[in-house]
Amino acid sequence: MSARVLVVDDIITNVKLLEAKLSAEYFDVVTALNGPDAIAICERGEADIVLLDVMMPGMNGFDVCRRLKSEATTAHIPVVMVTALDQPGDRLKGLDAGADDFLTKPLDDTALFARVRSLVRLKSMTDELRNRALASRRLESCEKVAKDCVTPIEIAQVDADDVAATVALIKKVKPDLVINMALPYQDLPIMDACLEAGVNYLDTANYEPRDEAKFEYKWQWAYQDRFKEAGLMA
Repeated sequence: MSARVLVVDDIITNVKLLEAKLSAEYFDVVTALNGPDAIAICERGEADIVLLDVMMPGMNGFDVCRRLKSEATTAHIPVVMVTALDQPGDRLKGLDAGADDFLTKPLDDTALFARVRSLVRLKSMTDELRNRALASRRLESCEKVAKDCVTPIEIAQVDADDVAATVALIKKVKPDLVINMALPYQDLPIMDACLEAGVNYLDTANYEPRDEAKFEYKWQWAYQDRFKEAGLMA
């Protein structure tokens, strides 16, 4: 099935134009003229990626993005903010809301299609990781997943809150990259372990404090300079 692209804009001519362009590239296009309708479509699982206009009356694009990224059922859906705003502060506001990418009006078709295809591939990979993560909360479940994998994988159990234990496991396995599929509040201890072990880090979700569901990147961004100084990717 072709990827389903949700186009959200309060101006119908903009919606029709994007719908025509994307349909010509064999994407399935779903449309919404306001934020609440867009959220409802995503909650029903009818979108693989969202092209979201920023300047909308009532619930603007930032509010819609923040709402989508705060809900477990929709947080994994890539959101591209489509905007005429080009100030750094506007992009920071979008990042803070959880946006995955940006497109500036007037849209360049090449950039549009490239971003949509890239994020569709990313979502497909994320969906696979999420499905495996659902089955991997216990060692026994991990072993069952490993049996279904074509590529041999090594299974181990560790307390992700225990930095020293995680460092010891990383040094034993010697990976080039640690992909974090743990619970959201365990991100920072795993990042600390990667820094200490000198290993690249890839996350699949944003950090959230243990006792407060709050979608923000500020805790993880604070690690950026430390990883750069160590010559690592995060």
